[in-house]
Amino acid sequence: MFDFEKNVGFYDSMARIFFGVFLISFAIFGGPHMAVGWLGIIPLVSGLMGKCPMYRLLGVDTRKYG
Repeated sequence: MFDFEKNVGFYDSMARIFFGVFLISFAIFGGPHMAVGWLGIIPLVSGLMGKCPMYRLLGVDTRKYG
């Protein structure tokens, strides 16, 4: 179903992983009012998998940059 090729480059992937962990840490250590931090799961997973559905829709591929 979601079997598409990777479209996230190395530097983009590292930035997504860092940003995802950063947001999740707010959810964990910031208390209940920081529940929006759980949205960090989205960039974390896309960075780890190297696939971004939004990039696919827009025709973007950052693999050539890193």
